[in-house]
Amino acid sequence: MKYITQVDRAHLVMLSECDLIESSRAAKLLCAIRELEASGFAPLAARSAVRGLFLLYENYLIERLGAETGGVLHTARSRNDLNATVLLLRLRGPYLKLLRESSRLLAVLLRRARDFARTVMPAYTHYQAAVPITYGHYLAGIASALARDINGVLAIGVDLGRCPLGAGAVGGTSFPIHTARTAELLGFEAPVTHSIDAVASRDFILRLLSAATIMGVTLSRLATDLLTWTTAEFGFLELPDQLVGSSSMMPQKRNPFLLEHVQGRSSSALGAFVNAATAMHAKPFTNSISVGTEAVSHIWPALQNITEATVLARLVVAGAKPIPEAMLERAERGYIGATEFANRLVTRQGMPFRNAHHTAGALISEAIENHDSLTQMIAQWPGAKECPSSFAGLDAASVARSSVHGGGPGDASLQSCLQNLHAEWVRLTRARREQEDRWTTAETALGAAVSDLTSKETVNS
Repeated sequence: MKYITQVDRAHLVMLSECDLIESSRAAKLLCAIRELEASGFAPLAARSAVRGLFLLYENYLIERLGAETGGVLHTARSRNDLNATVLLLRLRGPYLKLLRESSRLLAVLLRRARDFARTVMPAYTHYQAAVPITYGHYLAGIASALARDINGVLAIGVDLGRCPLGAGAVGGTSFPIHTARTAELLGFEAPVTHSIDAVASRDFILRLLSAATIMGVTLSRLATDLLTWTTAEFGFLELPDQLVGSSSMMPQKRNPFLLEHVQGRSSSALGAFVNAATAMHAKPFTNSISVGTEAVSHIWPALQNITEATVLARLVVAGAKPIPEAMLERAERGYIGATEFANRLVTRQGMPFRNAHHTAGALISEAIENHDSLTQMIAQWPGAKECPSSFAGLDAASVARSSVHGGGPGDASLQSCLQNLHAEWVRLTRARREQEDRWTTAETALGAAVSDLTSKETVNS
């Protein structure tokens, strides 16, 4: 109801300013609405909303103030454009909360990426150790994807900036209303310019769910990696006691259950998108219960779940402690300096890369068979004996530090990435706060306009 009354206040102020209703009647309605809100809408609690919540509320005002006053509230308006406007107002809170929590996760990812910029570990492809990176480099990669995801959610602000109020049932109105004024009082940037589109369209629901779905994919992939790395088989990460659960039967268990919640909740938006799109599909392009009510109903739990997933992911990323020894040992054991060895054959011996690739592969096969390390195998290779300095520094840490091109984990590369991401975080945070301030300022302006109108009528009466 609070969103309906918010629209009512703006609508009554506009009608009064346009001289479409007497200011005295507008003031009486505004005072009655204020009293009803102050009571928590208690007078409506025992009433049956057979024809819908709004008509129940309007009938109460008519009974209270009489038809001459209570009956003017709905002038130049329909439930169709009212419902479309209320939906946008109602979305503001969950939208801002998702932006706020995902930005907090981004900030934690950046901080931890700096903390562990030199904590060497293997990067994996196809679940196999591939090349040396650092844990900080991995987290910066997740941060890069998340920043794009946040931008996708932020872009829905354009949709939330268009006010449908004034479109009426579907064909506008002949009353000379000032839709830009109503939009301003409600914190919108502009009114919708087409009446059918205003009441028929809920495509912004699909765009918001789409953006949330993409963010959910990123979160789920992060959760899967962290779950894998906390297993005893990997032992890359350790979680504090407050972030793990115990078993009711097995006393040794330390279950990172928060990450399983991230996996589960991050998928909710995808299901909601499919349900909403299906409910809207092949429906007439006009006001529709299937589109405006049934399709929309899926967004609330989806936004709640994706927001909670970001919170849980943030707690785990902030609390997870890498085990550098285990990460480095696995990196060295995985022969992941082989690619850099092939690169050295190209740059220092002039060998074509494919030949270098085959040479390195043959050495790795021999090393595995003899249970030797890559370094030991290279030391025995005749080609290395001719120029041993060319093949120094093939340990995982050295290779990671040397990979400064193409967005690699080397110090200069990673620091540049983190600087850019921090600037993006600042921009995203500023944009969210500007949006929030715009809506807060509009609420204040609406309150002042209502106060001005009611106080003038009190003085005149």
